Amino acid sequence: MPDFQPFAHLTAPNVDLYRAVMGEFVRAKRRFVVHLRPEDLELDADLGSVTDALGRLKDWGNLRADPDTSRVTTVEDFHRARFLYQLTPAGEAAEQALQAFDEALGRRGALQAVALTDIVTQLRALLELARQEEPDPAKVHLLLHGLVGRFSDLADNAQAFMGSLQRSIDLHDVDVDAFRAYKDQLIDYLERFIKDLVTTGAEIAGLVTEIDHADAGRLLAMAAKREAEDAAPGADQERQEEFERGLALWQERWLGLRQWFVSEPQHPSQAKLLRARARAAIPALLQVVSALNERRAGRSDRSADFRTLARWFAQAPDEATMHRLWRAAFGLSSARHLTVDADTLAEREEQPVAPSTPWFDAPPLLISPQLRKTGSYERRGKPNKIVDRTEQRRVLAERAARQAEETELARRRLVTHRPTRLSEVGALDPAEFRLFLGLLGDALSARGPRQKHVSTTTSDGTLEIRLTALDEGTAEIRTPDGMFRGPDHVIEIIDLTAAEPEEWSA
Repeated sequence: MPDFQPFAHLTAPNVDLYRAVMGEFVRAKRRFVVHLRPEDLELDADLGSVTDALGRLKDWGNLRADPDTSRVTTVEDFHRARFLYQLTPAGEAAEQALQAFDEALGRRGALQAVALTDIVTQLRALLELARQEEPDPAKVHLLLHGLVGRFSDLADNAQAFMGSLQRSIDLHDVDVDAFRAYKDQLIDYLERFIKDLVTTGAEIAGLVTEIDHADAGRLLAMAAKREAEDAAPGADQERQEEFERGLALWQERWLGLRQWFVSEPQHPSQAKLLRARARAAIPALLQVVSALNERRAGRSDRSADFRTLARWFAQAPDEATMHRLWRAAFGLSSARHLTVDADTLAEREEQPVAPSTPWFDAPPLLISPQLRKTGSYERRGKPNKIVDRTEQRRVLAERAARQAEETELARRRLVTHRPTRLSEVGALDPAEFRLFLGLLGDALSARGPRQKHVSTTTSDGTLEIRLTALDEGTAEIRTPDGMFRGPDHVIEIIDLTAAEPEEWSA
């Protein structure tokens, strides 16, 4: 059997011609044309070069050559080499691999918010089937197929997009104006996807959990059994093995979907990691823009300033000039500002002392002996009686303990296990509402103009607050003092002191 080398033409000198020839054969096969003659190829090359390229591709195993006797009219035509060329399986596989490589290399990807909505729709339909006693296997199989396909597109596109986003952030020599325009569009795009991922991702996690409770394994077994029925005829043992392989594959797919949206202790979901990565990309983009602006302004660093100052010192004509340069650069002049009496002032006027004179060499300053007496306050009379404040301390300690207990209960009440709308918080007592209002104020004060998402921590570092603004809706929180109303937001309060933070959903 000959040693085929279907990828050898990629390193040959005329690689562009070889790729163009193979591209013609691939396009012809899509039109159901099997054989091609050299003159059938529409290329910007002479027929002799094309014929040589076809011969080399035949030697490498990309093409197969069959004698072309359909147009033989004379003996000379019969002895002249004429061939019909067609793709070999190895050549076709090589072109498919190269096409997949080119698509993956140039793929930018996207954050598909529409795919999230489609997944929700398919999960709702699947939940309805799971609640039926005898669901239709065909409907279950088609729904699972559509769900897995849509989820695979979402995951692959998200991975490709984040990879291309990192390459965009790492760019250095780019056009500043073009990058700034791209930055504004990208930040708006990321903010919209983060909002959809927060709201829709939580709904998807809830639907997946409900389907698990309704026996998702039964639905997966139906899909695997239906696929095993389409297998080639064989023994019952082979059909059972095909069913077991299909069931293991469906279980793996369902586990991947669950881990993508549902978080577990110590194992955050992929959706949450993607959300964090998208959030981190926004300040990273802003840092790139800041660096580009600084480079555009031509700012020099401090080390260059110090080197210039050192050169000025080296070029100074005398020591007095160096002192003036020192005072102008750093503002570290001598200080002689002690309070003195009239005689000392008169003496300094008669015999002035230069500010650069060291303290050791300068004449002593005469300070009035009344300065200490008149410059301090002393209380006359008997000292105050010592008051026993044991009872007041006890009352204050009890009050502090009670307030600490109320605050701790309020903290436990406010800590969320998933992203929650403000309208879902419910009624709060005064202690809980005071703490909640403080946390909300910290998050809103940390949010910049036109910024929809913010993440901050309390001053003691024990709670993290994540706040995402919604485009519509009004939140109402009932308290004993009245009703608190405002624009609806998605809030997530995380206890950073917990040893193992519990998280229910993405």
